Amino acid sequence: MKAEDVEKVPAGIRGVNGMLWSDGALYVGVNDYERKIASGLYRISDSNDDDQLDQVELLQEVESHSDHGVHALMPTPDGEAFYLVTGNNTIPPVLADSSPVRQVWGEDHLLPSMPDGRGHNRGVLAPGGIIYRVSPDGQKFEAYASGFRNIFDAAVNRDGELFTYDADMEYDFNTPWYRPTRICHVTSGAEFGWRNGAGKRPPFYADNLPGVLDIGPGSPTGMTFGYGAKFPAKYQNALYALDWSWGKLYAIHLKPEGSSYTATKEEFVTGAPLPITDAIIRPQDGAMYFTIGGRRVQSGLYRVTYVGDESTEPVQAKPTENKARETRHTLEAFHGKQDPQAIEVAWPYLADKDRFIRFAARTAVEHQPTESWAEKALTESDPARQVEALLALARVTGVCPQHRNEQTPEVDTAMRDRLLSAVINLDDAKLDLTQQLTLQRTLQIILNRFGRPDDATVAKLIEKFDPQFPAKSPKLNWLLCETLAWLQSPTVAEKAIALIQSAPTQEEQMQYARSIRMLQAGWTPELHKAYFEWFLKAANYKGGASFDKFIEFVRTDAVDSLSEEQKTELAEILAKKPEKKSALENLGEVFAGRPTTKWTLEELSTAAGKEMKKRDFVNGQKMFAATGCYACHRFGNQGGMTGPDLTSAGRRYSPHDLLDQVINPSKVINEQFSAISVVTEDGKVHTGVVVNLSGDNMTLNTDLTDPNKRVNIDRKTIDELVVSKTSPMPADLFARMTKDEILDLIAYLISAGDAQHPFFQD
Repeated sequence: MKAEDVEKVPAGIRGVNGMLWSDGALYVGVNDYERKIASGLYRISDSNDDDQLDQVELLQEVESHSDHGVHALMPTPDGEAFYLVTGNNTIPPVLADSSPVRQVWGEDHLLPSMPDGRGHNRGVLAPGGIIYRVSPDGQKFEAYASGFRNIFDAAVNRDGELFTYDADMEYDFNTPWYRPTRICHVTSGAEFGWRNGAGKRPPFYADNLPGVLDIGPGSPTGMTFGYGAKFPAKYQNALYALDWSWGKLYAIHLKPEGSSYTATKEEFVTGAPLPITDAIIRPQDGAMYFTIGGRRVQSGLYRVTYVGDESTEPVQAKPTENKARETRHTLEAFHGKQDPQAIEVAWPYLADKDRFIRFAARTAVEHQPTESWAEKALTESDPARQVEALLALARVTGVCPQHRNEQTPEVDTAMRDRLLSAVINLDDAKLDLTQQLTLQRTLQIILNRFGRPDDATVAKLIEKFDPQFPAKSPKLNWLLCETLAWLQSPTVAEKAIALIQSAPTQEEQMQYARSIRMLQAGWTPELHKAYFEWFLKAANYKGGASFDKFIEFVRTDAVDSLSEEQKTELAEILAKKPEKKSALENLGEVFAGRPTTKWTLEELSTAAGKEMKKRDFVNGQKMFAATGCYACHRFGNQGGMTGPDLTSAGRRYSPHDLLDQVINPSKVINEQFSAISVVTEDGKVHTGVVVNLSGDNMTLNTDLTDPNKRVNIDRKTIDELVVSKTSPMPADLFARMTKDEILDLIAYLISAGDAQHPFFQD
């Protein structure tokens, strides 16, 4: 295309983030946070048939306060409406009663939540980012799914299923509530749990849904499926997700599982820097076109074509058959409407093994008149069904304190007492772990929305749940510790301190420390001393930009919970300043004083070939923490984000390969985490990973164990820029470890943290 072929559209519009051509008009999502025009949904059309888009109509204003505002538009699968994608700093317009999302959202923190230490989104409450289903005239807004942080785009697959790519909050790195950028399967009525500060819901909470794939740190932008591309079949079927800050275009390979999907990712296009913004498949030539730009960096248009021997014949465009998905759709048909058949149809599925089906069933129940099913929930004989039913009942009959106002009725204490009686009498011995988590989360919502019951009921709750803490599951411990601390159990202090001292990761330790910060029962001087000694250790833990503030918030609440007498007794430890250590020094103390061994790949690989049975799972987990792996690497839902995610390492590498990666870290370097060396005109040399671009400014992370070790460089002053051939991973990581410790660590990695893996069996 030549420059003279580009014509400016005469329409007076600005701040356009999303565009959709439909019925002879251009619909756009406008997000003008400079407020020169109203943000919202617009239609741009040709007023006089001269083939010029000159007429602008505001169909619906959507108030937006930042770039986390109004974003993409796309048609719904039935072609009768649009999806409008918005971030967490938009204020919903008046929502239709037919919204699939039941509008009973709340913060639902049992303990007071901590706002972001740097003030980001302080005071912004639920529901967070929303995907709306909007009528073409813009007058009917339904909340289709909520609880996102800052989604920018979405895409629909051949099965008619919607997917989006949600943003993380990088300030939260290495905290227990950090959630990486992730691909979400967006189903009817879904809630994805964004809340401000430390209030973000972990994926295991029953009142939200998890993503289908964690990506890592980044800044999500465009999305599209590869349908129509002249690519091999695998890539025609892929979902493409774009990351602006890390310069990645991911191919997401989805696989149906139950009523939802599992997924794997592949780096399809990458560059450093490559501030990628959007992508399309052009059916005329089967090529992918993507753009770069934004924040005053250079813009560009690129084309991706396939060169190779694999067939590029079009994949047959038909939806796949899936009975579980059909069941979910049957349940979703009751969302946003009252139907006499809904309870009878949905109730059996409250105990379904498929999480998305359970969520759809509970949402269907929540949309029905409460009086038609409340008694059924309170008296249900199947514990697995009852925990979901009680969760629904607590949500629709209780009001979150942050959303109470003059119009809100008084707390229904009679309902509270009946809900808590049902919880106390429920036979939780018949529940599996997932159902136990649902029960504990339900109890938290009851206590949060209805308030503290009488002392006799508190005593019964402690009597029921105190013996269950600590549990074998860290997830269950998360909830039990919070609830028992709120109830002021006299035994939780001792148990929580023991967990803090034994937990392998800083995230798990931090969660227990956060949970008991307002606890006043059950303390001894020795337990208090151990608690405040942990804060001295935690002062050396590393995380995102708000990490230190969060630690400070926890400690401040803990000190404020002390009596004056206790403050006097603990004066010495409270006045003590932390001794500064590096992340690796802090995590690797277990090896202090040991001699070093120069392990070779051959001897360890030989040992791995013969001795990978009867490995020690607990010791493998301990070694992963002790060697400092968590400082840089994500594993499961914990760890850093400055190195490759190791959760799926066992699917990609053999024990030999993993040993080779550690012993020879610079042999093969993951491109996403390749460092670059920058020489500036004044002779200074900076080495690190590019984490941000803005205009002429480039930001490097110069220490992968500390996300806040950054340097800003004016790109106009760069004399030389080269990709480093040296891995930032420390050499001789195995030097102070025994052979068994190394093999336990490798077994732990290969197992993806599964204690039932054959490596740990007799």
